[in-house]
Parts: sequence; C-alpha cells; structure tokens
Amino acid sequence: MPAGVRIYAVGDIHGRLDLLDESRETIDRLIMRAETSECVFLKGNHEQIAISCLRDRGLFERWMRMGGLETLMSYGITPEGRSDDRQIIRLQAAFHDALPRSHFRFFRDLQGSFACGDFFFAHAGVKPGVPLSHQKESDLLWIRAEFLSSVQDFGMIVVHGHTPTHAVDVGPNRINIDTGAFATGRLTCLVVEGPELSIIDTQNR
Repeated sequence: MPAGVRIYAVGDIHGRLDLLDESRETIDRLIMRAETSECVFLKGNHEQIAISCLRDRGLFERWMRMGGLETLMSYGITPEGRSDDRQIIRLQAAFHDALPRSHFRFFRDLQGSFACGDFFFAHAGVKPGVPLSHQKESDLLWIRAEFLSSVQDFGMIVVHGHTPTHAVDVGPNRINIDTGAFATGRLTCLVVEGPELSIIDTQNR
C-alpha cells in the first residue's frame, strides 16, 4: 500500500448486521458509515440479482432461493400463498415501493472492483488471462473454479469473497476473506497497511 494508506476489506456480510456492528438494516448501517468514513462498496452477485429482479420477473424465483425471501421480509414484505406470476408481480411492485431512495442510490453506485497499491478487490475474483482493466462484471461477481484454481500472476493480489472458506485463504495471487458469515457467524476483515497484512474477526452464533 502507498505510505499513509490503510485499507480494511470486509468479507461477505450477507445481512449479518449483528456481525457488522442483505437486509435493510445492513444497508442503512453501510450508508451511515459512508457519511463519516471513506468507504468503497463493491457489488456482489446478490446485489446484482436483487436489483435485476425489479425489472426481470424470470429472476425472481431464483433470487428468492438465494436469500431474497429474507431480504423482502426485512423490508416489511411477506409473500402469501404459492409463488406464481401474480404473486411475483405483486412482490416486484412491493419491493420497488419499499426501497428507500437512499438504497436505490446505494445499489446504483456499487463498484465492480477497486484497486490500490498492489491489491485488486472484487467480489468473486477475476478471469485468468484477461487484464484487470478489462474484466467483465459477470466474472467479477460470479466466477469461481477457473479463478480459484489458477496459479497465474494477475499483476496484483486479488482480494475476494464469494466462495466461503473455514478460514482466510492466502495464496500467492489471491486472498479469500469470505468466512461464510451467513452460516458460520464469522465475519472477517483484512487489514492492509504498507507491506503488512492482519485479520480482524467478529463472531456471533
């Protein structure tokens, strides 16, 4: 890192507000944090699909299986009856109406990646063989096996989440900081300052 710069990179939160101190309260907390600190918020696959659901009915049931039900309930929306086209249309409208403008802006302004010093930050990783400046958003948000198995030099150390691990996974070309907070109760933060790396953990079952 450049002199005088310290970065705190927090792994996948998945709505775990209790661990942070894809729910409404978590977004509120992040927005408030940005008012007093210099923050960079990266887009993840869950944020992408949640916002896409507002206009793409075909994604709605998939999103519901990925935590969308819990997200809707955090905005005061409770599905009723079986999931059919009429129900999905109602839920789309309710979700759109329930999202505060500040949340729309938050989701709109999420970045696909961030680079500083020798480190490149992205939700899922990068596609091997493609320059970091030319990565597709779909790879930054969804890639797994091709990236995780790669031993090539990406030009920077890639700090990522998306694939839960029992402990922080540090390799020669990447660092995985997703310790599965949604299931394990463990949220991890990587601290980068100068040549030094350290870890902050918070855990709540």
